[in-house]
Amino acid sequence: MLSFMNRSLAVIALIACAAPAFGQLKAAPAGGTTVAEATETTVRFRVGAIVTAKRGPVKDILGMVAVPIDCDEQTVRLDEEDISKLVAGYEFRDLAGGAARLLVFSIPYLDSGAEARVVLTYKVTTRTTPPPEEAEADRLVIARRPPRNLRGYLGPSPFVESKHPKIKRLAKSIRADLEESAGEEELSDWARIEGLYDYVMDNIEYFEGPDTSALKTLADETADCHGRSALFVALCRASGVPARMVWVQDHCYPEFYVEDEEGEGRWWPAESAGTRAFGEMPIARTVMQKGDDFRVPREPGRPPERMRYATDFLTGRPAVKGAGKPSVKYLREIVP
Repeated sequence: MLSFMNRSLAVIALIACAAPAFGQLKAAPAGGTTVAEATETTVRFRVGAIVTAKRGPVKDILGMVAVPIDCDEQTVRLDEEDISKLVAGYEFRDLAGGAARLLVFSIPYLDSGAEARVVLTYKVTTRTTPPPEEAEADRLVIARRPPRNLRGYLGPSPFVESKHPKIKRLAKSIRADLEESAGEEELSDWARIEGLYDYVMDNIEYFEGPDTSALKTLADETADCHGRSALFVALCRASGVPARMVWVQDHCYPEFYVEDEEGEGRWWPAESAGTRAFGEMPIARTVMQKGDDFRVPREPGRPPERMRYATDFLTGRPAVKGAGKPSVKYLREIVP
């Protein structure tokens, strides 16, 4: 058991240092009319794993489960634990300065037919994001010298090919069209970013299907929320605007970063499906992760995997010859 726990701790240690260079994000400024107008929704959100030795005894089980995160628009509090005695222990580890959080657990041994539960229920309060007042939006600017911790949101990532020539040419073409349409009127940076959003919403037909990258979305001219979000994020980054994916339950959407006249920055969301919503999020959904370029260690001795979303994971070994690997059921649901 000692060697297994040492391996488990090695993975936990890897996860603890697995944050990309962009690190901790700036906090949103306190106060302001947009905060006062936000509405709150509180739910009980259950997340975890039920592990079963269905095909004989198993050992050295190590699992990871993504849990909801604290962020500017969301507060997460642990409300209830359901942890089997067979679970040796569990830890929380943050990725990318809190942009994702993993529940990491270990189970030394499960006898044939035995079940172990690692289930947590959170009380999650999520706030909507109303749009800024028009005068406020006109004063928001693209960060000329983005903070060091935002550089990871300016370059390419899995499914976001922001440096590809086709993406760069399209971003330049959209800007030129906006300038021509404006004539002698000066365009605000907010309007320039909104032009990128309008292009995606007007030219990419919504269609339920597999997740597609920015380039694939551009070629197909159809995509679901993922493809639309990936293309908007890529166009933003190609235009020097920090942007990233936001992952909520059964959905994702993009958000972008701009600063006020004092250099204080914050993130603004945009809806990628359904009713148009730029610089606002009228629906409060449980936020799971923010970002699209995580380095996630899986097993000791193997390099971290580069992933756009830190997914659930379980590994284990048969304890006797002829036994199979453990089975797992992941939980992620709103409960009464």
